Parts: sequence; C-alpha cells; structure tokens
Amino acid sequence: MPHREPLPAGALKQAPPPLPSDYRSLSAHFQPMFDEIARGASEREQLRSLPFAEIRQLDEAGFGTIRVPAEHGGPGASIETLIRLLIDLAQADSNIAHQYRSHFGFLDSLRFQPRAVQEVWYPRILAGATVGNASTEKGGNALGRLNTVLTTGPEGAILRGQKFYSTGTIFADYTRVSAGLDGQDGRCFAVVATNAEGVSVEDDWDGFGQKLTGTGTTTFDDVFVEPEGVLDRIPGSSDAVHEAAFFQLILLAVLSGIAHAARRDAASLVAGRARTFNTGSGLPFREDPLIQEAIGRIAAKAYTAEAVVLHTARVLDDGIAAAVGNAPAPDEIAFSEVAVEHAQVSVPELAIGAAQDLFLTVGASATSTKKNLDRHWRNAQTVATHNPISFRARAIGDYWINGTLPEGLNAIGDATKGSRA
Repeated sequence: MPHREPLPAGALKQAPPPLPSDYRSLSAHFQPMFDEIARGASEREQLRSLPFAEIRQLDEAGFGTIRVPAEHGGPGASIETLIRLLIDLAQADSNIAHQYRSHFGFLDSLRFQPRAVQEVWYPRILAGATVGNASTEKGGNALGRLNTVLTTGPEGAILRGQKFYSTGTIFADYTRVSAGLDGQDGRCFAVVATNAEGVSVEDDWDGFGQKLTGTGTTTFDDVFVEPEGVLDRIPGSSDAVHEAAFFQLILLAVLSGIAHAARRDAASLVAGRARTFNTGSGLPFREDPLIQEAIGRIAAKAYTAEAVVLHTARVLDDGIAAAVGNAPAPDEIAFSEVAVEHAQVSVPELAIGAAQDLFLTVGASATSTKKNLDRHWRNAQTVATHNPISFRARAIGDYWINGTLPEGLNAIGDATKGSRA
C-alpha cells in the first residue's frame, strides 16, 4: 500500500501557517475542513479508501502543530483546546481523529526530552512533519519485553523488528518505535522516517471498526536511527505517567466525537422522516414525544461524555504544568492517570449507548448498508477495546479503598505468571 512521501531530516516542506492558541479561533480555522471531511466519511469507509488527502490537508493547515509550545514557536494550545478540536474532528470522521493520537502523543512527550532533542523535532513538526506510532507487537513477546530491538555499535544505532497496531504510521513522515535494548534491560523509543531504507508499512488491519486509521504491520529491517531519534523511556517518570494518560485521553475524545455523530445522524434521520407506524401516535416522527425523548437521551449521553472528557483534559493540563522538569512524578501528574481511568470506565458506555440507541429512533430502514449507520457502533466498540474497562474499574476501586495509585497502560505481551488454581 503506497503512503505519503515522508519528510527526511533536513528536507522540510513549506511550513504551515502560524496558528492562534484559543479554541474559538482554531475552530474557525479548522471547522470548514472538518465539515468537508464529514461529507465523505461514510463513503470512504464503505470503499475502504484511506484518508490520505484529508489528513494532508489538515497537516498543511497546521493541525499537527497545535501543541508545540509557544517558547518553541508554536501555538502553545492547552490540552483541553486540543481535545475539544479532536472531539469535533472525531464527530466528522473518527478514523482521522484517532490516527492523530500517535502524533500528539509524541509531540507531548517532547516536553520532557533534553533541549538538544527538542531543537531537532520541534522545527520539523512546525514545518509540517507528523509522527506515527509502532509500539505493540502481535504476539510472542513476554509482558514487559519486546522482540523489536535497538542495537548500538560503532556506526550508530540499528533497529530490527516488526510491529502491529502501527496507528497513523502509513500517513506519517516518521514513526516512533518502542524497542528493547540489545543486551540490556529496559526499553527506549526509536524515531525513524517512514521512507527510510528498511522500513515497510502495510495496511493489513482487519478490525470491524476504525478501519481507516492506518493500523497495521510495520517492519524494520536494519534501519539506521539518528542520535536524536533515540529517546529514553523511564518507567514511573513524569513523562511515562503523562503519556499513558494522554494516549488514553485521545481515545476518549474519539469516543465523545462518535457519540456526537450518532446524535447528529439520529436527529437528521428523524427530521426528514415522513413514514410512521399505526402503533404510534400518528404524528410525524419529528413531532412524536417518544421519538423526541429517544433523541434527547442520545444527546444527553453525547453531552455527558464530552463533559467528562473535557474535565479530564483540564486535569492533565494541571498535571503537565507541574510535571515538566520534575524527575519523579509529582502528585498532579499522578492524578492525571486517576482522572483518565475514571473516564475510561464511563465514557465508552456512553458512546456505545448513544450509537446503539440511534436505532431506536427510526425503523428497519436505518439498517440499510447504504446508510452505514452501524459504523458509529462498530467504531465506538473498537475504540473502547483498546484498554480493558474491567482492569480500569478494578484499579479505581483499589485507589478509593486502599489509596493505590493506578498504573497507566504501557506494556502488552504474553502473560508470564502461572494460571491460578
């Protein structure tokens, strides 16, 4: 599958325009693009047409620069502002919002990196470069260890391995790879250009939802990694705690956007419907009190999901304000994970419920594959599976009972402990 031509180091394209930092101004800039994206979202999914053009338009308009700090020449928008925009984008197309998770996760992690690393990557991002993600392996790696390995030698660092769930990588100029250190304990990140020699990107994701996120297999066959592309990863640090919470927050924003899309489509269907049932009131659906109530319940779920997500974003803003430059994770950054885990238990249920209740508002015609309304439920269900809700609910229970701070999701692999009798 062909992908966009990435930006090799030192060969940056014309920079996107400078952007403001407030939501109202950013929304005025991006909402017309979101509206155009929404008009083609259903057809793209039905045809399985990856949104290369749509993502490139957003990149060239500066969407990927929103969280670059002002002191490095960027807008310096807050996490809450970014999340509001991602909810709007997810309402238009949840796939496109989801694939930006990788880029913004990398961008936020730069705040914790040494100045020399920042001075390489912030200018690239301000010039329009984007970064995908390649962390999870399909199987065969023990929990906490990786089969993808970074080897260092006289000629530099070399990356070897294969990743699945490489969300956003097929659209991006670079990808950040979670790797083990050859002959050493611990893990690191290796950031490489997606058009570098030895990098192969496939669009082989076969999930029933979020089909266009570019999730799939990426192979690294003796790929050279530049010195500024090798990033430390320290468990328990402010960086690690913030990133775990931030990555999950973006998924919650996507779910909130899906709930709004379900509300939008349900209301549109009812407003334009002429047919009714003899078992009803005899009124047009748009005037029937029971149908109005059904739409109201969908809208309330979408509203509540957004309110929870935006409140959680404000907690993360407080956390990162306290965390940058602070080696051990301060209390504020720890509370970011607590807030996200509360939201992870509640928001998926609200979004899935809104998408499912859409079908209570009209008749069997809503199940037509041409309408493709089931995509909202499929997409919400797919996003909700990324972090098992039962594990998050248990962790929150442990926190309130015993004061145990929850651990963010940072590793997936084969279980190493024996089964219980």
